[in-house]
Amino acid sequence: MFIVQHRNIFFAITGAIVLVSLVSLFAFGLRPGIDFTGGTLVQFSYEGGRPPATELTELLGDAGFTGYSLREAGEKGYILRAGNMSEAQRAALPQTLSGSGEHPATIEQLSEVGPTIGKELRNKALIALALVLLCILLFIAFAFRKVSKPVSSWMYGLIALVALLHDVVVPVGFYAALGHFLGAQVDTLFVTAILTILGFSVHDTIVVFDRVRENLRVNQERNRKEDFAETAGRSLGQTFVRSVNTSLTVLFTLLVLYFIGPASTRDFALTLLVGITAGTYSSIFLATPLLVTVERWRRKK
Repeated sequence: MFIVQHRNIFFAITGAIVLVSLVSLFAFGLRPGIDFTGGTLVQFSYEGGRPPATELTELLGDAGFTGYSLREAGEKGYILRAGNMSEAQRAALPQTLSGSGEHPATIEQLSEVGPTIGKELRNKALIALALVLLCILLFIAFAFRKVSKPVSSWMYGLIALVALLHDVVVPVGFYAALGHFLGAQVDTLFVTAILTILGFSVHDTIVVFDRVRENLRVNQERNRKEDFAETAGRSLGQTFVRSVNTSLTVLFTLLVLYFIGPASTRDFALTLLVGITAGTYSSIFLATPLLVTVERWRRKK
């Protein structure tokens, strides 16, 4: 297949994408939200209809709030995520949110998140990510344990992890740029999006790998002598349309969620859009070509 034959071109494209993502990550960094740094979460609503977010942004700025996140909640409310408030800011918050009084605000929930809890959440998020990757490696190695020639089952698992690393780096780099230019903050919803991307991407990769395994078995049963690159390319061609159609179905749903859904899930939907696009790309243009490259390298040893 074209992709396998010209895999070096796609490796170069992948390298460029990963490089841009890493540059964005190290240049801009991620902006952790109060879930990880500690701060104050305020949910409030307006009985007669909420004012525009630009008006609230001006009011909060005049009251000395900086580095906060403001998102719509329902039809009449907002959710404010800010750093630790002073006693004066907390006492004046209802008046600050009400402005001139044309839109009186009602505070429905005000909760503090301490830095200790934020640190615990950050550590648990990293542990969850590491455990997911380890479980994926072990599962693939076990599921493909009967595939030992010409590539071992462990190599299938390691290549899947390389593809997943690509699928994590791309949305993280994108979110770093989003945080720098638009103020997007990393919260537990972002971690949920990354874990969702990992699950979707590894499923897509395993579908292709499983077809490679099946074709290798058929070749052995029929005593067919076929180069591994041809088998991998044929397997990729057999699953190509299915992978693209599945991803497009999900992407269309996420686009609707992004443009029509609530503002509170907009960054979540955008992260999934970028991550699933990257996952579809890696399962087609990275994972299987890497499998062929490893087989060629082992054959030359």
